[in-house]
Amino acid sequence: MNNATTRKRMGVVSIIISDRKRDATAVNEILTTHGELILARMGLPCPERGLAVIALIVEASTDEIGSLTGRLGRLESVTVKASLV
Repeated sequence: MNNATTRKRMGVVSIIISDRKRDATAVNEILTTHGELILARMGLPCPERGLAVIALIVEASTDEIGSLTGRLGRLESVTVKASLV
């Protein structure tokens, strides 16, 4: 691997779950699997709208972030974006 993909970077991962009943459990399982990357987590459930918004502060390599966001993005009702520095 080259240095660009193994260097740790900090950033924010935003997650919107548009169908909490269907995908919230799967999202939490994925986040638990990648827990060592997560420095902080803030969640806002919106049960009246059936959705949830989660913001993560992460420190990880781009490969690790890609693994996390890729798994989340494969869930049907999940939209995920990452911003790294």
